[in-house]
Amino acid sequence: MENAPLKPGDVAPEFELMNQDKNKVKLSDFRGKKKVVLLFYPMDFSPVCTQEHCTFGPELGKIQKDDQTIVFGVSCDSPYTHAAFKKQYNIPYDLLSDVTRRMAKAYGMFAGEEPYNCTKRGTVIVDKNGRISYYQEQPMKDPRRVEDLSKAVGIDIAMANRADEFGVSV
Repeated sequence: MENAPLKPGDVAPEFELMNQDKNKVKLSDFRGKKKVVLLFYPMDFSPVCTQEHCTFGPELGKIQKDDQTIVFGVSCDSPYTHAAFKKQYNIPYDLLSDVTRRMAKAYGMFAGEEPYNCTKRGTVIVDKNGRISYYQEQPMKDPRRVEDLSKAVGIDIAMANRADEFGVSV
């Protein structure tokens, strides 16, 4: 079903999007290699989104805890807008452009055409096996906190370590 929320354990929908430099980024390129943290947000340069990214940047080490994790911001803005936003606020991770809204809808993160026509504010973590390990929507007007993102990534790491103890994959 289009734009339905995903659940932990679901297979993450494949995507191929352009980043702010117009380079293609595919989820499948990270399968078996890295955990992918997707920070969906409504709009570049909006007050809450700017506040979040200006907070996340200097605290990235608390979210991207190791070289086995990669963080992306995702919105429906164009690569050109992303480039200006990233440069102006010195955002240290790539911003992915979902101008068709297909990815946002596949991940249940599209806010609808009226009145926004943008992504929701939410966090999705895809494990190395390509499955959703964390899914959380956030009210549009409320910024996420670094501490909450850090906990979400930490829970994912703990679950993976626990699964390794018992010889199963999560």
